[in-house]
Amino acid sequence: MAQYLLGVDNGGTVIKAALFDLDGSERSVNTEKISLLALQEGYAERNMAELWEANLRAISGLLEKSDIKGREVSAIAVTGHGDGLYPLGENGRILCNAVLSSDRRAEEQVKRWYEDGTFRRVFSKTRQSIWAGQTAPILAWFRDYRPDILRETRSILLCKDYIRYRLTGKIAGEISDMSGSGLLNVENGTYDNALLSDYGLGSVEDKLPQLLQSWQIAGEVTSDVAKATGLHPGTPVIAGLWDIVACSIANGVVDESRLCVVAGTWSINEYISNSPPGDDSVFITARYCLPGYWLTLEGSPTSASNLEWFIDRFLRRRGDGAKAGGGSVYDYCNRLVESVDPESSHLVFVPFLFGSNAGMGTRASFMGLEGWHEQKEVLTAIYEGIAFSHKTHIEKLATYRKLPSTVRLSGGAARSRIWIQIFANVLGLSVEVNNSTETGALGAALCAGVGVGHFDSFGSAVDRMVRISETVHPVNKSVDIYRQKYGDYQAAVHACQTYAAAGKTALIPY
Repeated sequence: MAQYLLGVDNGGTVIKAALFDLDGSERSVNTEKISLLALQEGYAERNMAELWEANLRAISGLLEKSDIKGREVSAIAVTGHGDGLYPLGENGRILCNAVLSSDRRAEEQVKRWYEDGTFRRVFSKTRQSIWAGQTAPILAWFRDYRPDILRETRSILLCKDYIRYRLTGKIAGEISDMSGSGLLNVENGTYDNALLSDYGLGSVEDKLPQLLQSWQIAGEVTSDVAKATGLHPGTPVIAGLWDIVACSIANGVVDESRLCVVAGTWSINEYISNSPPGDDSVFITARYCLPGYWLTLEGSPTSASNLEWFIDRFLRRRGDGAKAGGGSVYDYCNRLVESVDPESSHLVFVPFLFGSNAGMGTRASFMGLEGWHEQKEVLTAIYEGIAFSHKTHIEKLATYRKLPSTVRLSGGAARSRIWIQIFANVLGLSVEVNNSTETGALGAALCAGVGVGHFDSFGSAVDRMVRISETVHPVNKSVDIYRQKYGDYQAAVHACQTYAAAGKTALIPY
């Protein structure tokens, strides 16, 4: 009987379920949109019951559209966005909406912790900055404003841990994901009572779940889930991975020679090493799925979600993609950007619609907009601005270590040939793209394969399942042009910072 691995990726806006064979071929993919609830300014929430129902539809729809039977799925793993908060009460009762990592309600707590010395006290243990969408400050917000919910909470979970609980009926956390929450001693991979006390969160200690390694078996598919999805009851469910770790391993990052860039909802830029950097300006250092390695990440919500905003507000409602040559709206955008000479326009877009990497409170802007500019110049500025934001993060990574000559790119930008070329030209590096359209789900599937023994290590899983489909090299003339335009971008960011400061918005990291 054939054997397949199921990876489920719970992202910021879409759930993706994908089946892979043991050679890494993507046999079938099914997606489900999930709603974002913005009940107040700065809030980003999700109905947890609806999220679970969407996961059931994603899995059942996947099996229905493929020729693969539930009994042929040898293992399952889930990945999902990190941070945020998915609290459960007694017997797994849902207490409130989940809080997403793009939520900004805890900015007050973050500001206080930077000002009162808390950040300096905790950094030696967390090895990461503090930011509003992180689990620790969100818990502090609940302590301050919704203590009733915090009192009733029995399990503090993250996104993929909640879905795994619903698949198996067993509560557990997982080390790579929890190591980004601000609640873990990243050096030794354990909870730390003194760390929690520094935050004023000593009361949550008994609410933190048991921690599993990424590859450990966490439970089995329950009979109820099997009936709802078509999966076979008793199918092993592996602990899984934080989505940034899933994307990294799916891009073949098994040693220090590769840099992984994910251009999706967030700008993710990361590498692994066998010791965490000690610089307290680092955004995140987390535990990696390979024993003895840490992942260092610079990132912010400044990537392809900015393009999605423009498409949703200004293209889909007008049907522009359908009016101009057919294909998808993304094909339409790519054609427009391909038609623009990068020297012809100095329009700059600062992609801070959902947050920034230049101080909390710095917002998005178009600068240099003129009357002759058309849709194509605006779209080109968005593509370029997102690539420039990634470059800002990568330059910071370069202060910790020498960068490799090649980048592995995934996320929405990796599906656009012109955008890949822009990344290569902006970074001045060759850009490689792997063979899977669903990198997060592939990383989860790799993890599932290791967990049930199809592979003896993540390295052997990568050797078998990950293949590079395309390499795009920088064009020297364009590299020079984008070097100059990056200077314009940096000046625009500075102007946005000045504007935010004039409005008396506190500028603190992230």
